Amino acid sequence: MTTSSETSQDSPVSRYRRWNQLLELLAAEGQLQVERAAAELGVSAATIRRDFDELASQQMLARIRGGAVAQGVTYDLPLRYKTVRNPSEKQRIGVLAASLIQPGQVVGLNGGTTTTEVARALAMRADLNAITGAPAVTVVTNALNIATELAVRQHIKIVVTGGVARPQSYELTGPLATGVLDRVTLDVAFLGVDGIDAASGATAQNEGEASTNQLLAQRASRVVVVADGSKVGRRAFALICAAAAVDVLVTDSSLTREAAARFEEVGVRVLTA
Repeated sequence: MTTSSETSQDSPVSRYRRWNQLLELLAAEGQLQVERAAAELGVSAATIRRDFDELASQQMLARIRGGAVAQGVTYDLPLRYKTVRNPSEKQRIGVLAASLIQPGQVVGLNGGTTTTEVARALAMRADLNAITGAPAVTVVTNALNIATELAVRQHIKIVVTGGVARPQSYELTGPLATGVLDRVTLDVAFLGVDGIDAASGATAQNEGEASTNQLLAQRASRVVVVADGSKVGRRAFALICAAAAVDVLVTDSSLTREAAARFEEVGVRVLTA
């Protein structure tokens, strides 16, 4: 039975964080029993049963007797669940990354929670807000959520690619997206990634996203990867670009000196927020 304290603390953010943990456990193990999940997360079995039922209704897992099994989408969590991961670190990364942009530049942004923070930080920069007449900055993005947030900012010009929307990331991919990117040039491309490693490069879980993000990088004079410490040293399925193609990595203070040195050896400047 769920305790009163557990119920009172079950805000949307804490619930999403718990769902995220459940989905990651399922992705790693393929099957999860209610009792084990309850012990792992420190909540009641009744809470886990409700979580499983809700996630099953969203087709994020399949219910079985006494537990749940993973479905194909669990390796690539929807953006609304990812937003609770390391929020303060991502906000700091976003502010630092946005500070690299000069007025008048053309900026590329792919989808993701960290690039969303970059977009928000750009929108809040006082010096850019003060510019009248010409756009203070032009943003080219394949992320629907970023375009929506920035469309109301009169000092920012928004260019949105076409393409097919992925519900996991709100990113537009495919030939319609690449058709637009083939026709633009960017001063800086900010890339959110699922993994970044000095040996393996920048990677994404979905090959369609990786292909579009690769083109964003190719169209830019400067490539900046924004990634919190949980992404550094990890490899995902599909290659975006080699580490040598990345000019700057903006990450958090969890990055070790040894890891930073490995990136610097291949020509990547490391900034920690």
